Amino acid sequence: MYARCTKALLPMLFLVSTAVALELSNRLLDYVEQEYGAQARSRLETWQQLHNMASPAETDRQMRLVNSFFNRVSFVSDIRHWGEEDYWATPVELLATNGGDCEDFSIAKYVTLKSMGVPDEQMRIVYVKALRLNQAHMVLAWYATPDADPLILDNLTNEILPASKRTDLEPVYSFNGEGLWLNRSGGKSRRIGKASGLDNWQKVKQRLQDSLK
Repeated sequence: MYARCTKALLPMLFLVSTAVALELSNRLLDYVEQEYGAQARSRLETWQQLHNMASPAETDRQMRLVNSFFNRVSFVSDIRHWGEEDYWATPVELLATNGGDCEDFSIAKYVTLKSMGVPDEQMRIVYVKALRLNQAHMVLAWYATPDADPLILDNLTNEILPASKRTDLEPVYSFNGEGLWLNRSGGKSRRIGKASGLDNWQKVKQRLQDSLK
């Protein structure tokens, strides 16, 4: 089990806003290399290179590249990896330790695409039931328009399919930077409040914000 990445890992310039930028400081990279090895540093550098290369691309290409990049990371349960039942990691924590679960993959894809300029309102992290696995799961959905059949980015596959073709997933609720929705099969959803009610989501957002200090 990895010890949790401490705040010493966080000092970096990491902007997720309309000003498209993702810049990792040498201090962060040196720390990651010291704690987790040269391959961990290389994963972060590749992430930044991916961002710089894909930012000017069309959204569909951005999604394919981001989905396949993060899907290379090993799936590890929270209890085994962090010693907690439910820990939501930042993208840096995911890549530095080369492990995470479905929430971590979805968050990393969301954060990366947002930093590339994909609007927040077009994306939602979706909590679903994976029917074939009979367990809870999390994916990232991208909506071309508010009422569109969203495309699903899933750590279980590099293939990005419309939600209507992912009959193995039963949506429960979804959220993004601001909103929280109650979802139902068939693509219908109802906004029920703000994402501020999700404690784990607020914690991971705070750790991202702390990285700007």
